[in-house]
Amino acid sequence: MPSRDFSGREVVKALTKNRFLIVDRTGSHVKLRYEHPTNDEDIRVVSVPMHDRIDTGTLRSIAEQSGARDFDAFCAWIDRHR
Repeated sequence: MPSRDFSGREVVKALTKNRFLIVDRTGSHVKLRYEHPTNDEDIRVVSVPMHDRIDTGTLRSIAEQSGARDFDAFCAWIDRHR
């Protein structure tokens, strides 16, 4: 089973390596936006809390917002790109 212990900084770093752009920061949250290169209708907005450790439920929500279909695969991907 892949690690599920990530900081907000690690999640943001991995997402920005996958075409997500930081568009806003409010308090302790960073908002990222993804626009698909060929499908103008595929736009995703993800809010990531910049905490030392993100709870599993919050991490699952971030995975869903970012378009991940498999939570364990998403965690393994974050682990490889942090």
